[in-house]
Amino acid sequence: MLQHLPDQAQFRSILPEDVDWKPFAAFPPEVRLAVMVGTPSEPSPYVIRVKVPAGVKLMPHRHPEDRIYTVLSGVFYIGLGEKFDADRLQAFPLGSVVVLPGGSWHFHWAKSGEYVTQVTAIGPLGLEYLHPEDDPREQWRP
Repeated sequence: MLQHLPDQAQFRSILPEDVDWKPFAAFPPEVRLAVMVGTPSEPSPYVIRVKVPAGVKLMPHRHPEDRIYTVLSGVFYIGLGEKFDADRLQAFPLGSVVVLPGGSWHFHWAKSGEYVTQVTAIGPLGLEYLHPEDDPREQWRP
């Protein structure tokens, strides 16, 4: 008997107007995330989308899981390293695919306007900032 991956047992589609954008605690408050397929908190495949408004920076962080980013709109600026350095940013235009190995320190900047990326990975999703003061989840702790 054929076994399907979680959330993939039945044909379905998600139209652009049906994408459910929500805040995500580990991102700056203006950034939005949409779960497209799967359950990112589980140890299984997932697909998410991330929408970052113009000017927003995500400071150095890493993810335990390997990730594949596909640029759906705008220009995705990403730099590798433990220090935010605008000179180390690389620009990836619409349609680009970026492979980011798990554990790689990196940073993002919506330098030229809003961008949307689609992330494909195998969970659980994790996000660790290098400096706790850069982590939006830490902003609300007493």
